[in-house]
Amino acid sequence: MTTATPTLDRPLAIDGERLWQSLMTLARIGATDKGGVCRLALTDLDRQGRQLFLRWAQELGCSVRVDAIGNLFVRREGSDPTRPAVATGSHIDTQPTGGKFDGNYGVLAGLEVLRTLQDAGIRTVAPLEVCVWTNEEGSRFVPVMMGSGVYADAFTLDHALSACDRDGISVAQALASTGFAGPAPAAVSAGAPRFGAYFEAHIEQGPVLEDADVPLGVVTGALGQRWYDVIVTGQEAHAGPTPMRLRRDALQAATGLMQEVVAIAMEEQPHGRGTVGYVQVHPNSRNVIPGRVTFTVDLRHGDDEGLSRMDARLRAACAALQAEGRVSVSVEQTVYFPPVQFTPQLVAAVREGAERAGLPHQDIVSGAGHDAVYVARVAPAAMIFVPCKDGISHNEIEDARPEHLAAGCNVLLHAMLAQAGVAQR
Repeated sequence: MTTATPTLDRPLAIDGERLWQSLMTLARIGATDKGGVCRLALTDLDRQGRQLFLRWAQELGCSVRVDAIGNLFVRREGSDPTRPAVATGSHIDTQPTGGKFDGNYGVLAGLEVLRTLQDAGIRTVAPLEVCVWTNEEGSRFVPVMMGSGVYADAFTLDHALSACDRDGISVAQALASTGFAGPAPAAVSAGAPRFGAYFEAHIEQGPVLEDADVPLGVVTGALGQRWYDVIVTGQEAHAGPTPMRLRRDALQAATGLMQEVVAIAMEEQPHGRGTVGYVQVHPNSRNVIPGRVTFTVDLRHGDDEGLSRMDARLRAACAALQAEGRVSVSVEQTVYFPPVQFTPQLVAAVREGAERAGLPHQDIVSGAGHDAVYVARVAPAAMIFVPCKDGISHNEIEDARPEHLAAGCNVLLHAMLAQAGVAQR
């Protein structure tokens, strides 16, 4: 075979009903009474889900590679095996109260692309791969996005393998027990193959596309993130005898900082985000003035300069509160993800795929972390978003429309073909 421009004799489209049925079949593994899925990373349910996916892939004649952190790569060979693979994928582990589509859609959309090409008898020039990344959710093991993080050298394999769940079971032990401790190198620095391109299809997990009544989002990048642990320390005292002017109320002071987090984000629209998601009050007694409050801060922005402004303003607010002399304030940054700009050529391929299909679309920035964010450190990458009902995700009622899922998968198909090329038949 010789290489040809990726043109086809007839319109090529995925089977939307088959994609939907695959999603519903996978969703039975770990199904919850409320219609969601609980399939935590490297549990027996995760093992069952992985084996189902591998069975489907092997029915297509794909080869399988399993690496040392348990990432799965199923490969459909191209006519030129020396070309780096054009890849897609996501994850199939879920939150404890997860839904049917988060991550699962990206994996099974990739599988549907391979099935469609197999049905049509089309061979690509570059190989195609579908990835299942280990422990993306971080519900059982920390860090989150573990498999793709190891692949991209964001942290070491040893660090990931030594992480333990609440029962003291390590990632290494869980991989061994599920049979997914693979022999292949897990990190690019250790010899894991780099992709020629990587696409990830995903539900948006937010309300923007649905609010705009747009069926497809062209993801241009992902917000940078800074997470903090903040501790405000005052002094416990009896709620009755202590006058208001003489109190060192840690909660009263902390709530002022929490409001400042919102104000910081509002000053950085449209992409500024500020969230206080966890609060612990000590001693948490009805008639005791709180002496210590611990809370988390999650700041996000579309560019690093904006994220730095938000960081500086938070730290200034904490310093100003401490300078008043009633409480002390400590701030520790625990996470930093720089903003990511996806590869313009691949973003354009997604946009062109949407236009070819006649789909209304809009550019969008991902507010959440995804495996593509790490993969983008070592390979060209882009993402495709489709709406989810009411913008709800990480929830058992998570939902998406079959026609939107099919539309996103069709865009994925043609974006991958544009990068991989079609062999002359």
